[in-house]
Amino acid sequence: MSATARATVTAYYAAFNAGDAAGMLAAVTDDIEHRVNEGGVRLGKEKFAEFCSHMGVSYREELKDIVVFVNEDGTRAAAEFVVHGTYLKTDPGLPEARGQTYILPAGSFFDLKDGQISRVTTFYNLNDWVAQVSNG
Repeated sequence: MSATARATVTAYYAAFNAGDAAGMLAAVTDDIEHRVNEGGVRLGKEKFAEFCSHMGVSYREELKDIVVFVNEDGTRAAAEFVVHGTYLKTDPGLPEARGQTYILPAGSFFDLKDGQISRVTTFYNLNDWVAQVSNG
């Protein structure tokens, strides 16, 4: 089971790095619970798809140095990575986008069921990101 979980999380991040929202959606359950740093909870694949679409317009990101950790029964996983990004379009409530670049350590936690991701919670230092794009 842990090999399946590792493969699922790895495929999810490969799709992310390829800008393949359909590939990311294929890795998650219909009732996905999506939690993002200091934000609300999105429930369901439709809300997750909306988030992916928004991210694709506002940011161009590549995750590097990804390390995936999985528990023995394959029901939980975590990943640590470094986000290399460009801020493309102003996100409401955030600094104005002017094509600034940023490098930001981050991590995610996952629940998995039946070979798919049923929860993803992502954390990063928002103050660090704001400082980088405000000075960029």
